Amino acid sequence: MEPLLLFPDPPPPELAQALDLSGYPWKSVGDESGITRHEPHDGWAGAIVCADRDPEGAFAVCRALRKRDVPLEPVLLLISGTQLTDLELRDDLFDDFCLTPFHPRELEARLKHLFWRTGRGTRPELVEYAGLVLNLETYQAAIDGRPLDLTYMEYELLKFLASHPGKVFTRETLLSRVWGYEYYGGARTVDVHIRRLRAKLGEEHAGLIQTVRSVGYRFGQSRWSV
Repeated sequence: MEPLLLFPDPPPPELAQALDLSGYPWKSVGDESGITRHEPHDGWAGAIVCADRDPEGAFAVCRALRKRDVPLEPVLLLISGTQLTDLELRDDLFDDFCLTPFHPRELEARLKHLFWRTGRGTRPELVEYAGLVLNLETYQAAIDGRPLDLTYMEYELLKFLASHPGKVFTRETLLSRVWGYEYYGGARTVDVHIRRLRAKLGEEHAGLIQTVRSVGYRFGQSRWSV
């Protein structure tokens, strides 16, 4: 996937983190001249322009993006609530806007919608359940926008469980499917990793992984539950 253009340079840390967790590559520019100077060989996938700190510079970047031989789209504008009147007569400079401070899931939803609407870019392969997001390309995970610091096997176990919501797995099945048939550790290995995952998910979300007595573990509820 081609990178998104971000303005300003450096971009707000919360924006960079949200994009990294969602698997969107990006490059930042400090002004309109950087659009061409830093443009990747295959072009930009789109742009996210933050106008809440430098409105004049932000709209200059938007105008430059739209005046190209092939106007760039999609362009997502980030503004504060007090700037809504600044959008009047400027709707040709952007495709959608999002108020700051934004929630990472709202930003992700708006980007997905824009890419679908314009037919540009590709969406990273994700596993999503409630507030949990696993990026299968970058091996990153987050819950309600908060990054999770997982080991490789913790990530693999969580990915497997979250990919099969509502299904109950025995410890032996989890050992063979996640660790592999060549692994000779005991079932206690699964219990230890489940305990660590619950701790890292936090008290509010620990219940996503449920213990089924005398059987094993289940993640969430079946997508077909009534």
